[in-house]
Amino acid sequence: MRKNSDEDPESEPDDHEKRIPFTPKPTTLRQKMAEETATRNEETSEESQEDENQDIWEQQQMRKAVKITEGRDIDLSHNSESQTMKKFDTSISFPPVNLEIIKKQLNTRLTLLQDTHRSHLREYEKYVQDVKSSKSTIHNLENSSNQTLNFKFYKSMKIYVENLIDCLNEKIINIQEIESSMHALLLKQAMILMKRRQDELKHQSTYLQQLSRKAETSTNGDLAIDEKTQWILEEIESRRARRRQARTLSGNCDHQEGTSSDDELSSADMTDFQKSQGDILQDHKKIFEDVHDDFCNIQNILLKFQQWREKFPDSYYEAFIGLCIPKLLNPLIRVQLIDWNPLKFDSIGLKQMPWFTSIEEFIDSSMEDSKKENHSDKKILSAVINKTIIPRLIDFVEFIWDPLSTSQTTSLITHCRTILEEQSTFENEVSKGKKDLFKSIVSRMKKAIDDDVFIPLYPESAVENKTSPQSKFQERQFWSGLKLFHNILLWNGLLPDDTLQELGLRKLLNRYLIIALLNAIPGPDVVTKCNQIAAYLPEKWFEDSTMRTSIPQLENFIQFLLQSALKLSRSEFRDEVKEIILILVKIRAFNQAESFIEEYHLDHLKSVIKEV
Repeated sequence: MRKNSDEDPESEPDDHEKRIPFTPKPTTLRQKMAEETATRNEETSEESQEDENQDIWEQQQMRKAVKITEGRDIDLSHNSESQTMKKFDTSISFPPVNLEIIKKQLNTRLTLLQDTHRSHLREYEKYVQDVKSSKSTIHNLENSSNQTLNFKFYKSMKIYVENLIDCLNEKIINIQEIESSMHALLLKQAMILMKRRQDELKHQSTYLQQLSRKAETSTNGDLAIDEKTQWILEEIESRRARRRQARTLSGNCDHQEGTSSDDELSSADMTDFQKSQGDILQDHKKIFEDVHDDFCNIQNILLKFQQWREKFPDSYYEAFIGLCIPKLLNPLIRVQLIDWNPLKFDSIGLKQMPWFTSIEEFIDSSMEDSKKENHSDKKILSAVINKTIIPRLIDFVEFIWDPLSTSQTTSLITHCRTILEEQSTFENEVSKGKKDLFKSIVSRMKKAIDDDVFIPLYPESAVENKTSPQSKFQERQFWSGLKLFHNILLWNGLLPDDTLQELGLRKLLNRYLIIALLNAIPGPDVVTKCNQIAAYLPEKWFEDSTMRTSIPQLENFIQFLLQSALKLSRSEFRDEVKEIILILVKIRAFNQAESFIEEYHLDHLKSVIKEV
């Protein structure tokens, strides 16, 4: 049956019909005994292996113990031998030891320990101080409730300054263009007047030379004059007539011909100048028309920095704001100076300008100790003058100023005195600007002496008649030179005495004026001119009461006075000699005056010297 079933697979039951065993089959007794026997054999083999390992380990430890014991015995025997040798080595000698040596060594040791102790104390104190400082800082930071407000202020100030700088950078090109246009306009006007004066002087001199030559040759007939010269002479006389009329109306009757500045422009030139100036000023008003006052008004700008200085003075001064403000305000101040002409007699003074008063108020409101050396805010005004005002004045001096004009010179001197008053506190910082300004002034006056002073010399026959053209021209040119002499000496107190004496006395008086006086006919007119020269000399030069001889640069003038006094004493103008002696006394030429009186027996004039 089994065989049949194996052969017939179809007779096998299906998978789902097979039985699945869920419990292990029961083992027989023989199987259980075999399993226990195998387990016991395994345990017995493991125990025997462990016993063998234990025996091997014990043997190894015993060997190590024997080796260590032998090594110690060897060391002990070696040490005992060395000690025995040392004990019996009597050849070794030790240095002598006494109480002083021991005391000295102990003191040295004590000193070292004390130094170390002091060093440790210093370190300890430093650490204690650092701990206190750290605790204080922590306390301040923990108790500070305005940190947010402080941050907002600094952030707003940073944004404001950045916007201000951007605004000024954008406007500076426009400012420079308008500034250059105004300077070019004033320069053009000055060049017109200067060229006209030189051309007129040239034509007058040529005409009078021809007239003198004609008189010497006794040629009959009229002198041929070209149309241009004729027109120039008529124009000159027309302007003189207008000035005479104006002086008559004003009651000025003491005027000397030749002392007028002659700076009237023609109607066409004046119209053109006024139109161009008006256009420039219109553009000037438009520079900041699209800008808020906080970014173009100097007072508002300084108010921002004043708030910073009052709220956080430490950070304000640590940032050196006082050194930055002059550069920041430079474009704004230049805008206010576009219409400023320091050569006009009615020009506004620096102290009356808005920027000047704003800076002064900012400095006065400073809460910093005025005795502090590094008071940067006090130097703001001086820095502005040095960096902004002086360069502008130098431009006027070099290109526009006419030293022959007394009104221009007086106005310029007034502004220079104001500048020097403000700078007197900080001499070291402004010395360069001051030197540059004075250097340009001296250079311009030298140029005026070389280019504008011309006093012609004519034969005595040509100038005897005071109404002759030659005599009138010579007189006008002399008084023009004397006017320049006066204008140069007006700088007394600003320019050094050596410079003024070099320019006024050596270059102008000795080289031009005295030569013209020597060519003049002795008389009251010559004495009047000498009196005027002496009146222009600064009194400071003759303040020394012990002076018996005048300054060396006046030696030629003194000799001329003595020659004139001698000639007048022998003529009908004897009374004029006393005037000359008074001039000598005024310029402290006592020795020369006394010698002259003694030599020519003018005893009646001794009282003049004694009265002084």
